[in-house]
Amino acid sequence: MTLSSLDIDEVCRRLRGAGIAIRTGPFTFRIRSPIPPVAIGFAFLYADYPLVDGREFIDFDVHLAFGVGLRRWIRPQVRFCYDGMSPFEPLPVGHAVPLLEWAMNWCISSQAHQYLILHAAVIERDGMAAILPAPPGSGKSTLCAGLMSRGWRLLSDELTLISPNDLSITSLCRPVSLKNQSLSVIQAFEPGARFSEVTHDTVKGAVSHMKVPRSHLDRIMQRAKPAWVVFPKYVKDAEARLTDRSRASSMLELGRNAFNYTLLGRTGFETLADVVSASDCHDFEYGRLDDAVAVFDSLAAARRQ
Repeated sequence: MTLSSLDIDEVCRRLRGAGIAIRTGPFTFRIRSPIPPVAIGFAFLYADYPLVDGREFIDFDVHLAFGVGLRRWIRPQVRFCYDGMSPFEPLPVGHAVPLLEWAMNWCISSQAHQYLILHAAVIERDGMAAILPAPPGSGKSTLCAGLMSRGWRLLSDELTLISPNDLSITSLCRPVSLKNQSLSVIQAFEPGARFSEVTHDTVKGAVSHMKVPRSHLDRIMQRAKPAWVVFPKYVKDAEARLTDRSRASSMLELGRNAFNYTLLGRTGFETLADVVSASDCHDFEYGRLDDAVAVFDSLAAARRQ
């Protein structure tokens, strides 16, 4: 049974009470909130995710609550509450849906230390994964959304989960966060893509989330092996240019993009070294998504030969 089996009134009722538990990849989340936009955004973005019954262990309990005191009524705010604490500063209540996604990412990145966790998008073709680490504004999520619209499978647009045991990469397959101009770029590139309502004036600008197609969710339990580490950079109107990058430089930069590299110590170092050794490493500059797709498709074709 998936979340779509509940109508919006039932979703609102359950979120106000004991919450709704869903599974996304290896994790179960219980979501609770009395805030109506959370129910609307959650019901839309997670309609195809499986519900979890009350007997199953819940990994993360995410509670989005109204602000306290006067902030409950004057310029209302939303708070993320977890185990009796609020890890983030309260935000305007209109930012509740992006906060839900950020809160879910925080839960995983701060606690799922059975994985080496990279701040990177990751996509798959033929069982081979392309890891896309990059700073904000680099076009990482735009590239990820474009590729998943052209035959590449989404594993995650934010968190790459790597098993130290066998280097397999686990899929989260959650909604893709897009900001500002990226929204119109993807809407033009993939007219069939579906988005949550745009939230304006966040710390990241205008933010919306692209719903994951059901075909990607059907394969959410399939893992992939690292094959490429590509550092993307969007440059307006630039020709697509893929250049080799040294493994030493790539490993240093991946370490900077890891949430728990130092916490894992030697295990983190060895895992990252093995990922880089197994991967072709590149810098990638692009200005048009069609050109970018062609480059990535050629990478996959070369690996198949």
